[in-house]
Amino acid sequence: MPTTLYILYNANASVMGKLNYGYRKLTAAKDQPACAACDITHGGLHLDETAEWKKVKEDIAGSGNVELKQLHRDEMGAEIKQYVESKGLRYPMVLADDGQRAGYKLVLESDELSACGGNAQHFVQKLRDKGVFSDSSSL
Repeated sequence: MPTTLYILYNANASVMGKLNYGYRKLTAAKDQPACAACDITHGGLHLDETAEWKKVKEDIAGSGNVELKQLHRDEMGAEIKQYVESKGLRYPMVLADDGQRAGYKLVLESDELSACGGNAQHFVQKLRDKGVFSDSSSL
């Protein structure tokens, strides 16, 4: 059974959520991005995913052992929200669920995503460092 990785954005998917994110993005300090996950997948204020991210997603899907889901705060199910709240986690983040009884596991915290500097390849390397992908995988 493949592991599911959840990229949880620090933004809502609604029109008001996008406007709120845009404001936060424009007014945030450079070292504290409004949503580092958004920077990695969409290059910040773009509505479309970057070409680099699309390639990484394709490679992740092709690995066969990881399924990727990207969720805004208002798209998450109650189970994920409850996990995040019970652990006192800060958005954005990446969670993993291997489908076993263990449930969700925090893979990358907000600060770790920020350290990627919006670079999808740095994101993949952090996942490798955490053991999500092996060094021999094609990612």
